[in-house]
Parts: sequence; C-alpha cells; structure tokens
Amino acid sequence: MDQTVDLEHEIARLIVATLHLEGVAPDQIDPAAPLFDEGLGLDSLDMLELSMAIEQKYGIKLRSDDPDNKTIFASLRSLTEHVHKNRRA
Repeated sequence: MDQTVDLEHEIARLIVATLHLEGVAPDQIDPAAPLFDEGLGLDSLDMLELSMAIEQKYGIKLRSDDPDNKTIFASLRSLTEHVHKNRRA
C-alpha cells in the first residue's frame, strides 16, 4: 500500500479517536469529502483538538490564525497531504 494512503488511514483513525466520533469508522471517512459543515460536521473546537493531536503525533505546528487552514482542513486528503509534506522525519 502507498505510504500516503497508509498515512491517510492513520489520520482518519486519529480524527475518529481524538474527536470521539461515535458511529463513524475511520474507513467511512471519504478522503475527498469536507471535514466541516456538510461533511463530517466538524467545528472550530474540533479543529483545535485535531491540531493539537497532529502536533503531538507528527510534530507539525498548526496555528489557528494560519490563512491556509481552510485549505489544510478542507478534507482528509488535504490534511494528509499537509502532514506528509511537513512532518518530522
């Protein structure tokens, strides 16, 4: 399996575990679907919790005032791409 696909599955599991999404299995998260609003329905507090979990697990600092947050957190796939490009080796 491709390293990015593995990372995508790993981040999906992190989302479900961190946000305690009951009734949502990691493999049910459509990689291209929005994480917020009509997608998973996440909100700004969820983004903050998820940012802290990503920082802890991957060493990536995600700032709340980053103008790219809307793009970074647009979908599981975009979040995975950001983590893949910026994580500690």
